[in-house]
Amino acid sequence: MAEQQNDYKGPATMEKITSLAKRRGFVFQSSEIYGGQAGAWDYGPLGIELKNRIAQTWWKEMTQLHDDIVGLDAAILMHPRVWEASGHVENFTDPLVDCKKCKARFRADQIDPEKLAKKECPECGGELTDTRKFNLMFKTNIGAVEDSSSIIYLRPETAQGIYVNYKNIIQSNRMKIPFGIAQIGKAFRNEIVTKNFIFRTCEFEQMEMQFFVKPGTDEEWFNTWRERRWKYYEKLGVKMDHLRWHRHGPDELAHYAKDAYDIEYLFPMGWKELEGVHNRSNYDLSRHMQFSGKDLQYIDQDNGNERYIPFIIETSAGLTRSLLMLLCDAYDEEYVGTGDPATSDKNSDDWRTVLRFHPNLAPITVAVLPLMKKDGLAELAQDIRAELKEDFATDYDQSGAIGRRYRRQDEAGTPFCVTIDYQSKEDNTVTLRFRDSMEQVRVPRSQLAERIRSEIKNYKRIK
Repeated sequence: MAEQQNDYKGPATMEKITSLAKRRGFVFQSSEIYGGQAGAWDYGPLGIELKNRIAQTWWKEMTQLHDDIVGLDAAILMHPRVWEASGHVENFTDPLVDCKKCKARFRADQIDPEKLAKKECPECGGELTDTRKFNLMFKTNIGAVEDSSSIIYLRPETAQGIYVNYKNIIQSNRMKIPFGIAQIGKAFRNEIVTKNFIFRTCEFEQMEMQFFVKPGTDEEWFNTWRERRWKYYEKLGVKMDHLRWHRHGPDELAHYAKDAYDIEYLFPMGWKELEGVHNRSNYDLSRHMQFSGKDLQYIDQDNGNERYIPFIIETSAGLTRSLLMLLCDAYDEEYVGTGDPATSDKNSDDWRTVLRFHPNLAPITVAVLPLMKKDGLAELAQDIRAELKEDFATDYDQSGAIGRRYRRQDEAGTPFCVTIDYQSKEDNTVTLRFRDSMEQVRVPRSQLAERIRSEIKNYKRIK
């Protein structure tokens, strides 16, 4: 496990990440032309590609590489009794206060205790209201008549959709314990969101896997999934010294949890939760069995038809939060000049901004760049791009000096650039450039795709 650190020392700041995200088309403020919608963000051309690749990588890790895990896509709108059974109607609350003067709203547990005791607004010094409980679920109405009988909730988590389908999946897919159910989907929480970009939003996506085990084996499986999830981030090429475990103390444990650990990442704003691994005991299935009146016990046909309510080991990661983590983790500023970097202007061509994504995650895998637009080089480059796009996410750029085009691709995190020059017309070779090292090699056109595949398979992050 990683040695714990206290302070972030990397080149990224949230201001730099936010600026890069907009400039390069990763993330935009939702409804920006109307002043923006707090807590909501839109994912641009590079952002949706990165988000999809994170989701695909996680899905492959959970389902394709595990014979005992299957997938699910449950509806966002669920029967209101689901949220009574889960405890969300009763327990899913934040303590809030409002300022009578500036009308700002704050979480009471995030205000300086002295100011809270004095009922003093941290923004304007005005008087605060008494603390009140505020449920974080979004309410809406279903049907033609809006009354108490038509109230329904946007789901605040994806896990409950798995629990209510657990028996269906056992019966339809002949699953035997231990087994897991994986799901990626949107969730909604009516939280106060004020800073740190997309770290906490009202609308977000979760990547969750619920693993059903026999009581008594839960602690062993809990440790197994902790180990597996740690190794997953190693495969992504994440800086492992920027990860650590945090175990929930008695005061932090959720009402359903027997034990819980978070994988925390050292973001520019400090250590924050990235993924949770929880032993949820048999709380969830027991509650749904009680509220629905349906028998959710597992019948172990291999052990004399023994009946029991399974324990659940949960792994839960935020997809959009993972995207922010990878942007921060990949961000680098590198001196590529020949003088003293200490005296060099950071805005000069002596520096480059680069996103060191693992090639499996990069929004663009290969950029194809003709050295010149004329003399048939552009047409040849387009032919080569057409060959590559069947296997790789490609981009084409013929605008500006080649060095500037390399810099643009570095900033987008593109691991490979292919340059077509006059020699390419003579001997059918191209220049393959590597993002991390900036090394350039000549490769026969016929071997280009296989060389890129090999480089991806054997990729090791330089720094």
